[in-house]
Amino acid sequence: MKVLILGDGILGSEIKKQTGWDMMSRKLTNFDINSSDLRDLSTYNTVVNCIAHTDTYSPGKIKHLEVNYNFVKKLSDFCLNRGLKLVHISTEFVYANSNSLTSETDKPIPDNTWYAKSKLLADNYIELTNDNALICRELHKPYPFPYDEVWKVKTSGDTVNNIAALIIKLINKDVTGIYNVGTGEKWLKELAPNAKEIEPPEYVPKDTSMNLNKLNKLLNETI
Repeated sequence: MKVLILGDGILGSEIKKQTGWDMMSRKLTNFDINSSDLRDLSTYNTVVNCIAHTDTYSPGKIKHLEVNYNFVKKLSDFCLNRGLKLVHISTEFVYANSNSLTSETDKPIPDNTWYAKSKLLADNYIELTNDNALICRELHKPYPFPYDEVWKVKTSGDTVNNIAALIIKLINKDVTGIYNVGTGEKWLKELAPNAKEIEPPEYVPKDTSMNLNKLNKLLNETI
């Protein structure tokens, strides 16, 4: 299996660190979501899309739509037409207004941000049109946690090294469909024991934790 990582953010960089897989990004290879020829991806079997506009609470919807949906749609169509496996990195924020511990088969209800809405739009497009794709809904934080304060919110996320390791396992198992990827329900403070816990702003989701039964069942079956 020949794998390409798109995007050199903290998740893409951590996946590359743990695997040595090739990477394309604006900084490393001048990869541009609007102008680069996707035919350069054709020598790979699997493309891991870590490119996203992650300014979560930005009010500008055009950038979110351009990066989180328009590019993903183009990439998914390309991979499908060329017989490539697409691994798309989504977010647990698509469950921001859902019930706690939402599963992959429940209806995701995002919060009122263009980030979450655009990510869910891409998830839905891939699910409807591309049967050879893996969607990973997750939340990752830097390791070590670099901030002095942390919001009092619940998550299924973890530090980037642990989330990357789970995504790599899913890729190596060649599974498709939607997977919630995380390490169990927790307060964000547990990822940052030295940070001061503070109440989040009103607009911040208080609980985006996910049901991980599907992930854990797969991992337990394949140990």
